[in-house]
Amino acid sequence: MLNGERVLAIVPARGGSKGVPRKNVRVVRGRPLIAWTIAAARAATVVDRVILSSDDQEIIAAARDAGCEVPFVRPAALATDTASMLDVVHHAVENCGEEFEWIVLLQPTSPLRAASDIDATLKACLDTGAPACITVTAADKNPHWMFYRQADGHMSPVIEREGAAANRRQDLPQAYALNGAVYAARRSWLNKRTSFLSPETICHVMPRERSIDIDTETDFVILQAMLSERGQ
Repeated sequence: MLNGERVLAIVPARGGSKGVPRKNVRVVRGRPLIAWTIAAARAATVVDRVILSSDDQEIIAAARDAGCEVPFVRPAALATDTASMLDVVHHAVENCGEEFEWIVLLQPTSPLRAASDIDATLKACLDTGAPACITVTAADKNPHWMFYRQADGHMSPVIEREGAAANRRQDLPQAYALNGAVYAARRSWLNKRTSFLSPETICHVMPRERSIDIDTETDFVILQAMLSERGQ
């Protein structure tokens, strides 16, 4: 619970991944990728219940083996490339059979997020009074050094820089990127929104070593290397 209010964790995992087919059940260090997220969710001190939203029987079986509840099968209409993640969240909340004050979305493509990251994201809402919080990590490249390429080959800066000092990395403001690990929000607030992101949303900064997001085969290679280095 979060200050006496119940927290529902939703793990979304459809079966139709195209970038890396069957990635949610790809075995990593002896367990399916999705099991890493379920383990973190179950270990989080503020989470009261962990449920899966999936249309795929193999993913459902893997999630159950990892200790996750599966109270329903996601409808096919919500398992397409174009389906809104927030629609998936709303469907899960409406079909879980209980009332919760807080919702936390945990994508299985962030296997290295820790239970402490989940707790910290939700507690940030409690500490600040914000209705929503998402996780970010320090960006590898500063957007002040990024450019758009014009049709004729010329470049224009993504962000206009002023003065010579803007050319020094040390003088640029730190930029942060969404890492996709944790999305948390008060349910009553989320019901009136189309995204977890809003001017009211705050962020919790996670270290890069826990912020890997699995989208490609190369990401799996990096993940394996990181786990080997840690001795996991």
